[in-house]
Amino acid sequence: MISNSSLHAKTRLAAILALLSGAMLIVSLDQYIVIVALPDIGRDLGYSPQSLQAVVSAYVIASSGFLLLGGRASDLLGRRRVLLVGLFLYLAASLAGGLANGVFMQLAARAAQGLGGALVFPSTLALINVLFREGEERNRALGVWAGAGAAGLVIGVLAGGALTSAFGWRAVFLVNVPLAGAAMIAALALIGRDPPVDRRRAFDLPGAITVTGAVTLIVLALVQGPVFGWLSPLTIGILVLGLGLALLFVLIERRSTDPLLPFAMLRNPWLVLGVAIAFLFMATFGALLYFLSIFFQDVLRYDALSTGLAFLIPTAVVVLASTFAGRAATRFGLAPTMIAALATGVIGALAIGLALSPDVPFMALVPGLVIVSIGDGIIFTTMFIAAATGVPDEKQGVASGIVSTTSGMGAALGLAFLVLVANQGTAGLADEALRRAMAEGITCAAYVIAGGVMLMLAIVIAFQAIQRQRKATSLS
Repeated sequence: MISNSSLHAKTRLAAILALLSGAMLIVSLDQYIVIVALPDIGRDLGYSPQSLQAVVSAYVIASSGFLLLGGRASDLLGRRRVLLVGLFLYLAASLAGGLANGVFMQLAARAAQGLGGALVFPSTLALINVLFREGEERNRALGVWAGAGAAGLVIGVLAGGALTSAFGWRAVFLVNVPLAGAAMIAALALIGRDPPVDRRRAFDLPGAITVTGAVTLIVLALVQGPVFGWLSPLTIGILVLGLGLALLFVLIERRSTDPLLPFAMLRNPWLVLGVAIAFLFMATFGALLYFLSIFFQDVLRYDALSTGLAFLIPTAVVVLASTFAGRAATRFGLAPTMIAALATGVIGALAIGLALSPDVPFMALVPGLVIVSIGDGIIFTTMFIAAATGVPDEKQGVASGIVSTTSGMGAALGLAFLVLVANQGTAGLADEALRRAMAEGITCAAYVIAGGVMLMLAIVIAFQAIQRQRKATSLS
């Protein structure tokens, strides 16, 4: 018979999981919620066609640059404190973005949203990894959390279309104000107070400054490369400076007594696998959402609401697959689950590529969307399970920061490269010729994405073989 205290503890944990999943949903959906609203934002605030993409880039650059710092902060300053600060930043920045009357104010608000996300993302992940025991319990919890995150990427497009059509583009910012406010109130009520800050542990300020600068500059070069020109002195200068700071960071960390990034953590093979898959996941599955949104709007001529509704089926599939992934990993093993999901993802991406054409009916795309969403949802969950496996509680924040930083960099690099692929052959075209050329370019991008998923599949198969060999060697 279950005691009242045990039942109360389980109910409280379930409520905390719902809160953390909700916070993750807010962060995740904001990566893509503005995509459908971009044309309206550009007209109202006076963006040029070349600068409009900065509305997305400002979030990605700020978020990627501060994720590792956010993970470190959650370990040292307290996960509840960092979560609350991140949510407050989100609330304030979303309000500023919704009320913005000029380009500068809005881009500053998007950057502040990215900074808030860099605090919320690793703190929610670290809280789950600490509050739930490694194994079946944590896998189930991560399934729910990751389901919210993976769904948020898709829901962002759906919600962006619905809100823009009904209330205008400002609603895609203002919707976060009550959401973040409710999450803050719930966090204060549900999550226990953090212990006093351990003054004996250093924050590693030199390491924090150099790694934040390095990641920010590298992502900036990747995101803005198409705008500045890949071989322009500005792009090359930013990239070289970023790589120089990255090298300096490595030198600082090797000499630090309490490093921001303990390199010994990278001896954990599961963490390394999680990092590699997170990078490639966002460069492939994550980028696919962007190109599908562009395809629906600019090729099929869907309006904002229709574009959002086109993502309704993938959203449902991603949520179900992400939630199922934790249980599948417990029952069948983490690596086998990832292999099956990636094989499914390859089939789905190829099916989408084969179906894309300038006049394709939506229903012809549905099989590919469903199949790729199954792989998407399962991998989004299992890559975070892998990254948390074998990591001690006091380093879960750093591990969360590492995997989330690499996912952000993967998103920037993948999108920058795939935009080049998709835009080949579109220069100087207009009207119907441009529409058909865009369809061909996005088709090519879908095939490249399928190739990237195949690479992930090969990595996990090789990882599983190495692990089996090590196990056999240890037993002999």
